[in-house]
Amino acid sequence: MSYRVGVVGATGAVGSTILEVLAERDFPASEVVPFASERSAGRRLAFRGGEIECRPLSAESISGLDLVLSSAGGAVSSEWAPRFIEAGAVVVDNTSFWRMHDDVPLVVSEVNPDAAADHNGLIANPNCTTMALVVALGPIHRAAGIERIVASTYQSVSGTGRRAIVELNEQSRAVLAGERPRVEVFPHRVAFNVIPQVETFKDGDDYTTEERKVMRETRKILGASEEAMRISATCARVPVVTGHSESINVQTREPLSPEECRELLAAAPGVIVVDSPSEGLYPLAIDAAGRDEVLVGRVRRDPSHERCLNLWVVGDNLRKGAATNAVQVAEVLAERDLVRVPAGASALAA
Repeated sequence: MSYRVGVVGATGAVGSTILEVLAERDFPASEVVPFASERSAGRRLAFRGGEIECRPLSAESISGLDLVLSSAGGAVSSEWAPRFIEAGAVVVDNTSFWRMHDDVPLVVSEVNPDAAADHNGLIANPNCTTMALVVALGPIHRAAGIERIVASTYQSVSGTGRRAIVELNEQSRAVLAGERPRVEVFPHRVAFNVIPQVETFKDGDDYTTEERKVMRETRKILGASEEAMRISATCARVPVVTGHSESINVQTREPLSPEECRELLAAAPGVIVVDSPSEGLYPLAIDAAGRDEVLVGRVRRDPSHERCLNLWVVGDNLRKGAATNAVQVAEVLAERDLVRVPAGASALAA
C-alpha cells in the first residue's frame, strides 16, 4: 500500500531532511507534497531524482493526504494540525506544541512504538535533545529501572535552524578576522563560546523551556511519574553545526555494572557503543552527524554512588533527533495499518 504524504516546513532544516530520509528509506509514498510559506510557494525541491513543487497551506491544498510530517513551528502546527486531521490525514508533528497533551502520544520508534496505536489522528515527535537521551536510557530503564537522571547537554546550533548555522559561520569568520561579530539569533556570540541557555526563561523559573521539555518529555516517553523518576537538566549551546552531545548521570533501581550496561546498549536498536577511551574512542558530534543511530560511550561507574553510571551520548539532532524519527513513526503507522483518523478525532485534537 502507498500513501499521499505531506511535508510541512519542507524548505527548513528539518523539513528538507525529512524529504531526504523519506527517499533514503524508500517510504511507500505514491506522492509527496511539500508545503512551505507563501514566499516559497512554487519553489521546486529535489526528491527521488526529480523535483516536487512547494505549495502554500490552504483548505484546497491540504485535501486528499493520508499522512503529514510537520515541522513548521508551534503556531503553524496549532492551527493546521487539526485542519489536516479534519481533512483525513494522520499527522506526525515535530513541534513542541502538542507533545505534552494527554491525548497525544509522544513516540520514539525504538523506545515506545506501541504508543502510536493510541493516536487520535496526531502523534508528536519529542525534542531532539530528549530523543538521544531516551534512545540511550530506554534499554537501561527496561532492564534495571531508572530512579534519577542528571543531564548536561551541549547542543549544536542547527537545532535553532538555518539562520543559526549562518550566524555561527559569519561570527567565526568575523572573530578570526579581528572584527566585531553580529549577534542576532542567540542572546550572545556563539562562535568560540558556550552559552548556558537553550531557548528562554519564563518568569519565575530558573530552568529554560528546553530544560523543562527534556525533563517532562523523558518521563512521558518512559512512562514514569515525577515522583518515580527524578530528572534535572542543564542545556547549553556550543559552536557545533550538527550533533547534540549529552553527559548523563543515571541512577538505577537495580544494580547495573558498566560492563552489563555496555552489553545492554550494544544489543539495543538504534544505539552504537563507542567506548574505548584509552584509544581515544568515544562518541563525537562530528561522527554522529549524518547518522541515524545514537552513539554512547564513556560508560563508567559514578564513584559517589554504587547504583549510578555516567554516560556520554551523541546524536544527530536533525536526523534521529527530528526527521528520521518522524519517518520511522510513519513506518510504524504504515506497518501496523494505523494510517487512519479515528472518528471524532479532529474535535479532540483541536
